[in-house]
Amino acid sequence: MNETNVTREPPLSDTPASQKRLREILQVLGKHHITHGLTPFKLREILEDLGPTYVKLGQIMSMRSDMLPENYCRELTKLRTEVRPLPYSVISAVIEEELKEPAGNVFSQIEENPLGSASIAQVHPAVLKNGTKVVIKIQRPAIKKTMQNDILLLKKAAGILKLAIGTEDLIDFRTILDELWKTTQEEMDFLQEAANLDFFYENQKDIVYVTCPKVYHEFTTPRLLVMDYIDGIQIDEVERLKELGYDMTEIGQKAAENYCKQILEDGFFHADPHPGNLWVAGGQIAWLDLGMTGRLTEHNKQLLKKAITAILEQDIYSLKNVLLAFGEPQERVNHARLYTDIDDILSKYMSMDFGTMKLGDLIERMLSLVKEHRLAITPDITLLGRSMITMEGTLTACAPDVNILQILTVHMSSLLLKELDVKKLLSHKGRQLYTSMDKSLDIPAQLSDLLNITKNGQAQLNLQMSDSEEMREDMHRTANRFILSILAAALFIGSGMIVNVRTIPLWFGIPWISFLGYSISGVLIIALIIRILFWHKK
Repeated sequence: MNETNVTREPPLSDTPASQKRLREILQVLGKHHITHGLTPFKLREILEDLGPTYVKLGQIMSMRSDMLPENYCRELTKLRTEVRPLPYSVISAVIEEELKEPAGNVFSQIEENPLGSASIAQVHPAVLKNGTKVVIKIQRPAIKKTMQNDILLLKKAAGILKLAIGTEDLIDFRTILDELWKTTQEEMDFLQEAANLDFFYENQKDIVYVTCPKVYHEFTTPRLLVMDYIDGIQIDEVERLKELGYDMTEIGQKAAENYCKQILEDGFFHADPHPGNLWVAGGQIAWLDLGMTGRLTEHNKQLLKKAITAILEQDIYSLKNVLLAFGEPQERVNHARLYTDIDDILSKYMSMDFGTMKLGDLIERMLSLVKEHRLAITPDITLLGRSMITMEGTLTACAPDVNILQILTVHMSSLLLKELDVKKLLSHKGRQLYTSMDKSLDIPAQLSDLLNITKNGQAQLNLQMSDSEEMREDMHRTANRFILSILAAALFIGSGMIVNVRTIPLWFGIPWISFLGYSISGVLIIALIIRILFWHKK
């Protein structure tokens, strides 16, 4: 095999720098008394103390409720996004390294003060040589190598503290770190983000009130992204927008409507729609920072529509089937308990007024439900759930009167109506009717065969009991008691039948066989009574 074609994870070096960083990690963990247990608040504080790369990991983790419990995800959404900016001299060197020429050959001006500085990159406004205002997103130097080493060090630290943390059943750190590294690598490839922007723009080009930055591909590299400068106002700066004459309810409704389109029609959605990524500019809603996006297959889009319909119709059977279709059971499914749990959730939320129903609460409860029943939901679906929760929070901040569930329902209804093909529907129902009628002709013959089998004593009855382990144990205990009762009764009756036989040697005035039978029967009866009394006390 050609060794150059094999991709290997580089080993963690035992250099003094690596050892020093590992000590720093362990000191932070010790500072927060991690040996006393881990809590969502403690995890957030640890990540903030460890620095920008860990903040980024935490932000990604907050979107992955398939890997972390819901209360951890909620807490990690509070992680600070702004970090200390790098000096412009460092940024300028990266720009020229990526352009392979002096920055002055491409840009007539680059602002030294950044618009924003995050864990992976920082953003500077600039002007192209032709006078076009743009934004430059520059990746921090060696950030990929730094994050890779930090993740490997975290794995090492997780191994050392595996027994001390006491969360083996709660969080599988190694699996989480592997998944986060994969996700982080994708987000650090600015060519992928450029492709996301292009695809998003193509999907929204016919929506007049929506926009996103245009990418200048000739200047874009894996570590440098050049795009249009959007001069706007963050969507949650309500007072400024109102002063400019904007109707916040209209903005909220349009943002929600477009988000629903992304999910139900495009199958390509913004996975982190917090207020900092939605701006209002020139009467349009601008979606920014498409480094984190989600995709839904056609199959999953149809399942999502069925799930929404089932929730609104309180159809627990359809919703259960959708949940099982979304995920893969990790153990035998207790269908009876799953039905009951779904019914409890729907009964609670459907009793509310539709306008006050919180989609985020419902999603969080559903995500917790699939975890309780050990259903492994695909990452895209859990990412969608977290994204919808974030979007609802954004709408609450800018337009609290807008209900995303209501808009989602209306959008889905109009979409289903638009997709309705009467001719195709009639053809499908006609085939179903013909198949049903054809099968109905076989019923008399099948019934006759069943009666003949029953008459000849060949019929068998197969019962499938509940998956409940508790029920199986109850049946086992009942069967044992029944057998003990039969044995005790048989010994007692048999002993009585031979009590008058005098040819058998006597014990205590009765045949020794009768005495022995009575004794064993009495012991069995006492044992049975003790077991019954003991079980009731338990």
